[in-house]
Parts: sequence; structure tokens; C-alpha cells
Amino acid sequence: MALIKYAIGLGIAALTLFSCSDSKSLQQYLVDKQDDDKFLKVDLATSLLQSEDSNFTQEEQEILNTVKKINVVAYPLKGENKVNYQAEKDKVKSILAEEKYKTLLKMGSNNRGATLKYTGEEDAIDELIVFASDEERGFAVFRLLGEKMRPDKMIKLMQSIDRGDIDVSQLSGIGSIIEGSFDTEETID
Repeated sequence: MALIKYAIGLGIAALTLFSCSDSKSLQQYLVDKQDDDKFLKVDLATSLLQSEDSNFTQEEQEILNTVKKINVVAYPLKGENKVNYQAEKDKVKSILAEEKYKTLLKMGSNNRGATLKYTGEEDAIDELIVFASDEERGFAVFRLLGEKMRPDKMIKLMQSIDRGDIDVSQLSGIGSIIEGSFDTEETID
């Protein structure tokens, strides 16, 4: 009986050691910033993005249904927080450099740009992340959570924004940070 207790205890200890990691997840980073006044935070269910006059095709509605939630954390540059800006930006870049985040697209220049990353499979994305930064305005992390999202289908959904079917006013405070981040097509690191 003592041997069984010893084996169970050893098993639990081993499990604890292997499940702990020094690396920080993007989810944990976003949660940690929820109470930090230097950051703008928005958490939305995708149902809140549908405008009253939405006129989605059946395909667009099916695509939208693959996105369950959107988390946004932005660090706007203001006089007193410029000191911490680079450290916070480096933390996000370090997290997104982990192997589990696969790069879909990079664009921009040294002063501003955006990186699109994902987790899951290329044709069945579970998490889509947009990291946009501008050295004069700040940075923002957009995290879309869903099931089996497909990049090619998400592009079709973006056309709904132009028609006004998706209400992006919920994200208005963050728009100024990424405005201009997509102006050039050079690769950034």
C-alpha cells in the first residue's frame, strides 16, 4: 500500500513539473493586462459585432460563426508610458516567437507594421492573432478565438466590413493605433 501511495505521489510530482512552463502564454499576458491602466482592453463576443442592418450571405454567417470571441489589448503611447513601451512590446514579440504560433503574414517597416499568426492547422485555425505596432502610436494585439477558422474564408468576411454588416465601432479606441500600420509591404521582425 505504501508503494502505491509513493508511486501516485511521484506521478503527481512529475506531472506538475512537466506541466509547468517558464514561457508565458498570450492568453496569460492578456489576462495580466486587464487591470493595467496603461492598456486599452476590449473583449467581445462576435455577436456584438453584427450591426442591426447586417445582411450576411449564408456563407458569411457560417464564417462568422467559426469566430467565438475577440480579445484586444492595446498599449497607446502617451508621454509617461513611453519608457515601458519597448519592454511590453518585446514581451509580446517573445510570446509570439514561440513555436506554437505559426506566421501567416508579416507586413510593414521598421517603424510600424503588423504580423498575423495562428495556432491550429492552416485549414482549421483555433486562434488567430494580429500584432500591430506603430512607434508613434503604440501597439495592439487582436486575438480571435474560434473553431476551424480558415484564412481564405476570413478574407471574404472582411468584405462585410466594407458593406457595414460588421459593426467595428466597438473597437474605435484601438483603431488609431493600427491606422497606418498596413501602409507598406516590407517584412518586419
